[in-house]
Amino acid sequence: MPDSASSGLPVFSGQTRLLVVAPHPDDETIATGLLIQQVRAAGGEVGILLLTGGDNNPWPQRWLERRVRIGAADRRRWGQRRHAEMLQALERLGLPASALESMGWPDMGLSDGVLQPGGAAVSSLAAAIGRFRPSLIAVPSIDDRHPDHGTAHVLVRLALAGQHDSPRLLTYLVHGHARATGFIELGSPPGQLANKQAALAAHGSQMALSGRRMRLLAARPERYATPAPSSPVLPWRPPFWAQPWLRLSLVGPAGARSWRWQDAPLARDPRGDYRVSPAHHVTGQPQFARLASTLHSPWIFDHWGWCELRVDPARS
Repeated sequence: MPDSASSGLPVFSGQTRLLVVAPHPDDETIATGLLIQQVRAAGGEVGILLLTGGDNNPWPQRWLERRVRIGAADRRRWGQRRHAEMLQALERLGLPASALESMGWPDMGLSDGVLQPGGAAVSSLAAAIGRFRPSLIAVPSIDDRHPDHGTAHVLVRLALAGQHDSPRLLTYLVHGHARATGFIELGSPPGQLANKQAALAAHGSQMALSGRRMRLLAARPERYATPAPSSPVLPWRPPFWAQPWLRLSLVGPAGARSWRWQDAPLARDPRGDYRVSPAHHVTGQPQFARLASTLHSPWIFDHWGWCELRVDPARS
Protein backbone atom coordinates (compact mmCIF):
# COMPACT_ATOMS: atom_id res chain seq x y z
CA MET A 1 0.00 0.00 0.00
CA PRO A 2 1.37 3.47 -0.83
CA ASP A 3 2.44 5.75 2.00
CA SER A 4 -0.58 7.94 2.64
CA ALA A 5 1.52 10.67 4.25
CA SER A 6 3.69 11.12 1.15
CA SER A 7 0.56 11.45 -1.01
CA GLY A 8 -0.92 14.21 1.13
CA LEU A 9 -3.41 11.97 2.88
CA PRO A 10 -3.35 11.56 6.65
CA VAL A 11 -1.59 8.46 7.90
CA PHE A 12 -4.15 5.68 8.35
CA SER A 13 -3.89 3.71 11.58
CA GLY A 14 -5.95 2.00 14.21
CA GLN A 15 -6.91 5.48 15.44
CA THR A 16 -8.45 6.52 12.11
CA ARG A 17 -12.21 6.90 12.13
CA LEU A 18 -13.43 7.51 8.58
CA LEU A 19 -17.01 8.60 7.96
CA VAL A 20 -18.14 8.40 4.33
CA VAL A 21 -21.12 10.64 3.55
CA ALA A 22 -22.99 9.07 0.61
CA PRO A 23 -25.99 10.88 -0.88
CA HIS A 24 -27.22 7.65 -2.55
CA PRO A 25 -26.46 3.94 -2.53
CA ASP A 26 -23.48 3.31 -4.87
CA ASP A 27 -21.73 6.63 -4.15
CA GLU A 28 -19.79 4.93 -1.37
CA THR A 29 -18.38 2.40 -3.83
CA ILE A 30 -17.79 4.66 -6.84
CA ALA A 31 -16.11 7.45 -4.90
CA THR A 32 -14.51 5.80 -1.85
CA GLY A 33 -14.29 2.05 -2.44
CA LEU A 34 -10.49 2.09 -2.22
CA LEU A 35 -10.35 4.59 0.63
CA ILE A 36 -12.65 2.42 2.72
CA GLN A 37 -10.46 -0.63 2.20
CA GLN A 38 -7.22 1.18 2.93
CA VAL A 39 -8.49 2.59 6.21
CA ARG A 40 -9.74 -0.85 7.21
CA ALA A 41 -6.42 -2.46 6.19
CA ALA A 42 -4.64 -0.05 8.57
CA GLY A 43 -6.93 -1.12 11.41
CA GLY A 44 -9.17 1.96 11.35
CA GLU A 45 -12.94 2.15 11.69
CA VAL A 46 -15.26 3.12 8.84
CA GLY A 47 -18.84 4.34 9.05
CA ILE A 48 -21.16 5.06 6.14
CA LEU A 49 -23.77 7.79 6.46
CA LEU A 50 -26.38 7.30 3.73
CA LEU A 51 -28.47 10.44 3.24
CA THR A 52 -31.21 9.15 0.90
CA GLY A 53 -32.51 5.75 -0.14
CA GLY A 54 -32.00 6.42 -3.84
CA ASP A 55 -35.67 5.60 -4.36
CA ASN A 56 -36.42 8.43 -6.82
CA ASN A 57 -34.80 6.53 -9.66
CA PRO A 58 -37.67 5.82 -12.05
CA TRP A 59 -36.11 4.72 -15.32
CA PRO A 60 -34.19 1.67 -14.02
CA GLN A 61 -37.25 0.76 -11.96
CA ARG A 62 -39.53 0.98 -14.99
CA TRP A 63 -37.12 -1.15 -16.98
CA LEU A 64 -36.54 -3.88 -14.41
CA GLU A 65 -40.10 -4.05 -13.09
CA ARG A 66 -41.78 -3.63 -16.48
CA ARG A 67 -44.03 -0.83 -15.26
CA VAL A 68 -44.77 2.71 -16.42
CA ARG A 69 -46.43 4.29 -13.40
CA ILE A 70 -44.52 4.35 -10.14
CA GLY A 71 -46.38 5.11 -6.92
CA ALA A 72 -45.28 5.67 -3.35
CA ALA A 73 -45.34 1.95 -2.51
CA ASP A 74 -43.24 1.18 -5.60
CA ARG A 75 -40.68 3.77 -4.58
CA ARG A 76 -40.46 2.35 -1.06
CA ARG A 77 -39.85 -1.10 -2.51
CA TRP A 78 -37.17 0.27 -4.81
CA GLY A 79 -35.47 2.00 -1.90
CA GLN A 80 -35.48 -1.25 0.05
CA ARG A 81 -33.91 -3.02 -2.90
CA ARG A 82 -31.15 -0.43 -3.17
CA HIS A 83 -30.54 -0.62 0.58
CA ALA A 84 -30.07 -4.39 0.34
CA GLU A 85 -27.69 -3.92 -2.59
CA MET A 86 -25.67 -1.43 -0.59
CA LEU A 87 -25.28 -3.87 2.29
CA GLN A 88 -23.93 -6.44 -0.17
CA ALA A 89 -21.53 -3.87 -1.60
CA LEU A 90 -20.27 -2.94 1.87
CA GLU A 91 -19.68 -6.60 2.68
CA ARG A 92 -17.47 -6.87 -0.41
CA LEU A 93 -15.54 -3.84 0.80
CA GLY A 94 -14.99 -5.50 4.17
CA LEU A 95 -17.63 -3.66 6.21
CA PRO A 96 -20.39 -5.13 8.38
CA ALA A 97 -24.02 -4.04 8.09
CA SER A 98 -23.62 -2.18 11.38
CA ALA A 99 -21.30 0.30 9.63
CA LEU A 100 -24.26 1.79 7.78
CA GLU A 101 -26.51 4.51 9.18
CA SER A 102 -29.35 5.80 6.99
CA MET A 103 -30.84 9.27 7.36
CA GLY A 104 -33.87 8.41 5.20
CA TRP A 105 -34.13 11.81 3.52
CA PRO A 106 -35.92 12.29 0.16
CA ASP A 107 -33.96 11.35 -2.93
CA MET A 108 -33.59 14.51 -5.06
CA GLY A 109 -34.89 16.46 -2.06
CA LEU A 110 -31.80 17.52 -0.12
CA SER A 111 -31.78 21.03 -1.59
CA ASP A 112 -35.35 21.61 -0.46
CA GLY A 113 -34.45 20.28 2.98
CA VAL A 114 -31.52 22.62 3.58
CA LEU A 115 -33.63 25.61 2.49
CA GLN A 116 -36.39 24.86 4.99
CA PRO A 117 -36.59 27.07 8.11
CA GLY A 118 -35.54 25.62 11.42
CA GLY A 119 -32.36 23.81 10.38
CA ALA A 120 -33.69 20.35 11.28
CA ALA A 121 -31.60 18.62 8.61
CA VAL A 122 -28.39 20.24 9.83
CA SER A 123 -29.14 19.34 13.45
CA SER A 124 -29.89 15.71 12.56
CA LEU A 125 -26.71 15.43 10.53
CA ALA A 126 -24.62 16.98 13.30
CA ALA A 127 -26.01 14.42 15.73
CA ALA A 128 -25.21 11.53 13.38
CA ILE A 129 -21.65 12.78 12.90
CA GLY A 130 -21.29 13.17 16.66
CA ARG A 131 -22.36 9.58 17.27
CA PHE A 132 -19.54 8.23 15.09
CA ARG A 133 -16.88 10.75 16.23
CA PRO A 134 -14.88 10.70 12.97
CA SER A 135 -11.33 11.90 12.57
CA LEU A 136 -11.80 12.02 8.79
CA ILE A 137 -14.90 12.66 6.67
CA ALA A 138 -15.22 11.94 2.95
CA VAL A 139 -17.94 14.18 1.55
CA PRO A 140 -19.09 15.17 -1.95
CA SER A 141 -17.51 18.23 -3.50
CA ILE A 142 -19.49 21.45 -3.55
CA ASP A 143 -18.79 21.48 -7.30
CA ASP A 144 -20.66 18.21 -7.91
CA ARG A 145 -23.52 18.92 -10.31
CA HIS A 146 -25.95 16.41 -8.84
CA PRO A 147 -28.12 18.57 -6.55
CA ASP A 148 -28.06 16.00 -3.74
CA HIS A 149 -24.26 15.85 -3.87
CA GLY A 150 -23.57 19.57 -3.77
CA THR A 151 -26.16 19.99 -1.03
CA ALA A 152 -24.62 17.14 0.97
CA HIS A 153 -21.39 19.13 1.08
CA VAL A 154 -23.21 22.21 2.38
CA LEU A 155 -25.09 20.18 5.00
CA VAL A 156 -21.89 18.63 6.35
CA ARG A 157 -20.09 21.97 6.48
CA LEU A 158 -22.98 23.54 8.36
CA ALA A 159 -23.19 20.57 10.72
CA LEU A 160 -19.51 21.06 11.60
CA ALA A 161 -19.72 24.85 11.93
CA GLY A 162 -18.57 26.09 15.30
CA GLN A 163 -16.82 22.88 16.34
CA HIS A 164 -13.42 23.52 17.91
CA ASP A 165 -11.85 20.25 16.77
CA SER A 166 -13.51 19.42 13.48
CA PRO A 167 -12.45 16.30 11.60
CA ARG A 168 -10.44 16.67 8.43
CA LEU A 169 -12.56 16.80 5.26
CA LEU A 170 -11.73 15.09 1.98
CA THR A 171 -14.06 15.99 -0.89
CA TYR A 172 -14.84 13.67 -3.78
CA LEU A 173 -16.42 14.42 -7.14
CA VAL A 174 -18.72 12.05 -9.04
CA HIS A 175 -20.58 14.34 -11.47
CA GLY A 176 -19.09 17.35 -13.23
CA HIS A 177 -15.77 19.16 -12.92
CA ALA A 178 -14.13 20.69 -9.88
CA ARG A 179 -13.03 24.31 -9.72
CA ALA A 180 -10.38 23.30 -7.20
CA THR A 181 -6.88 22.04 -8.02
CA GLY A 182 -4.33 20.04 -6.06
CA PHE A 183 -6.05 16.68 -5.85
CA ILE A 184 -4.78 13.81 -3.72
CA GLU A 185 -4.86 10.56 -5.68
CA LEU A 186 -5.19 7.24 -3.88
CA GLY A 187 -3.21 4.20 -4.94
CA SER A 188 -5.07 1.26 -6.53
CA PRO A 189 -3.70 -2.11 -5.36
CA PRO A 190 -5.07 -4.84 -7.69
CA GLY A 191 -6.78 -6.81 -4.91
CA GLN A 192 -8.59 -3.73 -3.58
CA LEU A 193 -9.55 -2.70 -7.10
CA ALA A 194 -11.10 -6.14 -7.65
CA ASN A 195 -13.07 -5.79 -4.41
CA LYS A 196 -14.29 -2.38 -5.54
CA GLN A 197 -15.46 -3.83 -8.86
CA ALA A 198 -17.27 -6.63 -7.01
CA ALA A 199 -18.94 -4.07 -4.76
CA LEU A 200 -20.06 -2.09 -7.80
CA ALA A 201 -21.61 -5.23 -9.30
CA ALA A 202 -23.71 -5.61 -6.14
CA HIS A 203 -25.58 -2.44 -7.15
CA GLY A 204 -27.44 -4.43 -9.78
CA SER A 205 -30.43 -2.10 -10.04
CA GLN A 206 -28.13 0.70 -11.20
CA MET A 207 -25.99 -1.47 -13.45
CA ALA A 208 -29.01 -2.64 -15.48
CA LEU A 209 -29.29 0.50 -17.61
CA SER A 210 -26.11 2.38 -16.70
CA GLY A 211 -23.51 -0.36 -16.30
CA ARG A 212 -21.01 1.13 -18.73
CA ARG A 213 -21.25 4.60 -17.21
CA MET A 214 -21.00 3.20 -13.67
CA ARG A 215 -17.93 1.13 -14.54
CA LEU A 216 -16.26 4.18 -16.08
CA LEU A 217 -16.97 6.26 -12.99
CA ALA A 218 -15.65 3.57 -10.66
CA ALA A 219 -12.57 2.97 -12.81
CA ARG A 220 -11.36 6.54 -12.44
CA PRO A 221 -8.59 7.13 -9.89
CA GLU A 222 -9.99 8.01 -6.50
CA ARG A 223 -9.10 11.67 -6.11
CA TYR A 224 -9.75 13.83 -3.08
CA ALA A 225 -9.35 17.49 -2.27
CA THR A 226 -9.81 19.74 0.71
CA PRO A 227 -12.57 22.37 0.48
CA ALA A 228 -11.44 25.11 -1.90
CA PRO A 229 -10.86 28.64 -0.59
CA SER A 230 -14.06 30.65 -0.64
CA SER A 231 -14.52 33.83 -2.64
CA PRO A 232 -16.53 37.03 -2.13
CA VAL A 233 -17.47 36.87 -5.83
CA LEU A 234 -20.30 34.71 -7.12
CA PRO A 235 -19.03 32.35 -9.87
CA TRP A 236 -22.08 32.93 -12.08
CA ARG A 237 -22.95 35.49 -14.74
CA PRO A 238 -26.38 34.32 -15.85
CA PRO A 239 -27.59 35.64 -19.21
CA PHE A 240 -30.30 38.28 -19.14
CA TRP A 241 -32.89 36.04 -20.79
CA ALA A 242 -32.57 33.38 -18.03
CA GLN A 243 -32.77 35.72 -15.05
CA PRO A 244 -36.59 35.79 -14.66
CA TRP A 245 -36.50 32.03 -13.90
CA LEU A 246 -33.54 32.04 -11.50
CA ARG A 247 -33.61 31.99 -7.72
CA LEU A 248 -30.67 32.80 -5.46
CA SER A 249 -30.49 31.26 -1.98
CA LEU A 250 -28.09 32.01 0.87
CA VAL A 251 -27.58 29.38 3.57
CA GLY A 252 -25.59 29.61 6.79
CA PRO A 253 -25.72 28.46 10.41
CA ALA A 254 -28.40 31.07 11.09
CA GLY A 255 -30.72 29.68 8.41
CA ALA A 256 -31.66 30.15 4.76
CA ARG A 257 -33.04 32.99 2.65
CA SER A 258 -34.09 33.04 -1.00
CA TRP A 259 -34.89 35.68 -3.61
CA ARG A 260 -35.74 35.92 -7.26
CA TRP A 261 -32.54 36.86 -9.08
CA GLN A 262 -33.92 40.32 -9.90
CA ASP A 263 -34.69 40.94 -6.20
CA ALA A 264 -31.54 39.42 -4.70
CA PRO A 265 -29.25 41.70 -2.65
CA LEU A 266 -26.55 41.84 -5.31
CA ALA A 267 -24.08 44.41 -6.57
CA ARG A 268 -22.10 44.17 -9.80
CA ASP A 269 -18.52 45.42 -9.95
CA PRO A 270 -16.79 46.99 -12.98
CA ARG A 271 -15.54 43.58 -14.13
CA GLY A 272 -19.09 42.27 -14.33
CA ASP A 273 -18.84 40.02 -11.27
CA TYR A 274 -21.75 39.76 -8.82
CA ARG A 275 -21.30 40.09 -5.07
CA VAL A 276 -23.78 39.67 -2.26
CA SER A 277 -24.49 42.81 -0.27
CA PRO A 278 -22.32 42.97 2.90
CA ALA A 279 -25.50 43.36 4.97
CA HIS A 280 -26.27 39.71 4.22
CA HIS A 281 -22.87 38.33 5.22
CA VAL A 282 -22.27 36.74 8.63
CA THR A 283 -18.65 37.29 9.64
CA GLY A 284 -16.78 34.27 10.94
CA GLN A 285 -19.35 31.68 9.85
CA PRO A 286 -19.56 29.56 6.70
CA GLN A 287 -22.05 30.82 4.16
CA PHE A 288 -23.14 29.23 0.92
CA ALA A 289 -25.04 30.44 -2.12
CA ARG A 290 -27.11 28.42 -4.57
CA LEU A 291 -28.43 29.54 -7.94
CA ALA A 292 -31.20 27.40 -9.43
CA SER A 293 -33.74 27.59 -12.20
CA THR A 294 -37.43 27.41 -11.36
CA LEU A 295 -38.25 25.95 -14.80
CA HIS A 296 -39.14 22.27 -14.81
CA SER A 297 -36.62 20.15 -16.68
CA PRO A 298 -36.06 16.41 -17.18
CA TRP A 299 -32.34 17.09 -16.69
CA ILE A 300 -31.60 16.34 -13.04
CA PHE A 301 -28.18 17.96 -12.79
CA ASP A 302 -27.58 21.51 -11.63
CA HIS A 303 -26.43 24.03 -14.23
CA TRP A 304 -25.45 26.63 -11.62
CA GLY A 305 -25.19 24.81 -8.29
CA TRP A 306 -23.52 25.92 -5.06
CA CYS A 307 -20.58 28.05 -4.03
CA GLU A 308 -19.07 29.13 -0.71
CA LEU A 309 -18.96 32.84 0.02
CA ARG A 310 -16.24 34.71 1.85
CA VAL A 311 -16.69 38.08 3.51
CA ASP A 312 -14.47 40.62 1.74
CA PRO A 313 -13.09 42.84 4.56
CA ALA A 314 -12.53 45.69 2.12
CA ARG A 315 -16.24 45.77 1.35
CA SER A 316 -17.85 44.81 4.67
